[in-house]
Amino acid sequence: MNNLKKWKTIKSKMVLDHHWCKVRQDEIELPNGKIIDDYFVCIKPDVALILPITSSREIVFVRQYRHAVGEFFLELPAGSFNPTKESAQTAAVRELAEETGYIPQDVIKIGTLYDKPSKDTNQIHLFLAENVSKAGEQNLDITEEIEVVLIPIESVLDKIAQGEISVAGTVAALFLGLNFLMKKEYDFSQSIKNPYMKP
Repeated sequence: MNNLKKWKTIKSKMVLDHHWCKVRQDEIELPNGKIIDDYFVCIKPDVALILPITSSREIVFVRQYRHAVGEFFLELPAGSFNPTKESAQTAAVRELAEETGYIPQDVIKIGTLYDKPSKDTNQIHLFLAENVSKAGEQNLDITEEIEVVLIPIESVLDKIAQGEISVAGTVAALFLGLNFLMKKEYDFSQSIKNPYMKP
């Protein structure tokens, strides 16, 4: 039996309400009765992230500078979106085109994750795109300077292990996407061996 209890919110107030950053201060009561009056929550928009794979089995990454950490990172194309204006999938395809110039043939959702549920409100919507192809040039925002990097699919796990790919959402999407592809290829190989096998 689950005896865990939710925290009780006594009151909330916005302490920072900027277009690019919103922070809420909650006064909460813990299940043990203790009161915390300075629990801060970041109100963030959801993110759409896409794992693009070319017909030659290369993954399309972007390398860009991340100012909070002061380093360059290899990541999958991604960006925040307004769900009242576009779907998560539409946003993912748009980000892919804007950041890389690539467009997909097939897109499938492979997961929805919470980014940092202890402090942040947003989710990451993960998509897999197969048979992507270069269809145009990048269309970057003023703050973006992005290098497009193609990496063979069989090299990705080593790069994660070596720390070359280290952004959490990207790593999660890679593992979920590769797992999806392995199951898909296994099911296909089994159906070839047994053509009477039910799909």
